[in-house]
Amino acid sequence: MVAHFVIMGCGRVGATLAHTLEDAGHSVAIIDQDERAFRRLRNTFTGRKVTGVGFDRDTLKQAGVEEAYAFAAVSSGDNSNILATRVARETFHVAHVVARIYDPGRAEIYQRLGIPTVAAVRWSADQVLRRILPEQHLAGDYREPSGRLVLAEVDLHEDWIGHSMDSIESAAGIRIAFLTRFGEGLLPQAGTAYQEGDTVHAMVSLDRTSEISRILAKAPAKES
Repeated sequence: MVAHFVIMGCGRVGATLAHTLEDAGHSVAIIDQDERAFRRLRNTFTGRKVTGVGFDRDTLKQAGVEEAYAFAAVSSGDNSNILATRVARETFHVAHVVARIYDPGRAEIYQRLGIPTVAAVRWSADQVLRRILPEQHLAGDYREPSGRLVLAEVDLHEDWIGHSMDSIESAAGIRIAFLTRFGEGLLPQAGTAYQEGDTVHAMVSLDRTSEISRILAKAPAKES
């Protein structure tokens, strides 16, 4: 699938993201307040370079946010990143967003807003790609020795909110290892329900990753 991506912040990570996404065949627009920042981009970069404030609606429109598959805010300012991400999601309804943060103490606030974040301690272009390219979630953080099972983040349709981990496991044929809730790890107990803002980490069969993604991307089946 070829898609359009908008990146706010043309620092080292922003430029790396832009190059990686363009190399994968996607269209890219990158926003920065300082036009000189675009010097980090290679000479062959063909995407849009938009000078402006990343949370300004007109600037975002110039970058094609209305057609964007995903938006990544990776500037050096936490507040700017969060504000821009909220505008992209709430005003332009971009489905996949991520904000880079320096202050991990704010993680709980951002989780409550339902905004995926990547903190400084884990910051890399790869971590961002895992949040704006759903297929990257299932590339996995760990594989067991045979290579058949992988521990990966899984995306769930919003209608799974309130459903138990047991029902999610049964529907998708996965084993949930842990949740990240308000920035902290949580081992699910009997009756633990999926909440808005949760990140679900599960052991999945590598040969079923596409099937699992399709199942969880849909609303759960109605009980008869």
